[in-house]
Amino acid sequence: MLFALLCRDKPGASDLRLSLRAQHLAYIEAHRGQVKLAGPFLSEDGQMMVGSLLIIEAADRRAAELFAAADPYRTGGLFASVEIIPWRWTIGAPA
Repeated sequence: MLFALLCRDKPGASDLRLSLRAQHLAYIEAHRGQVKLAGPFLSEDGQMMVGSLLIIEAADRRAAELFAAADPYRTGGLFASVEIIPWRWTIGAPA
């Protein structure tokens, strides 16, 4: 099953995000088969990263929660909130 992870950074956490970025990217790379899509949310002017969107495959909600909980951005205290929503890939899905 697919899940969308909508992660919002704490306000003013740009330096924290940058300090955790290499660890986060290594985590995503280590789970490349599970992560179907990932990228940052941007500020209105497009200049700053202010959150993350990940689409992951997980057996169930609990597995998605465990994946999200282990992300270095989460363990490092970057996120103000993380919302996990079951998701269906309809348009643009790989064949």
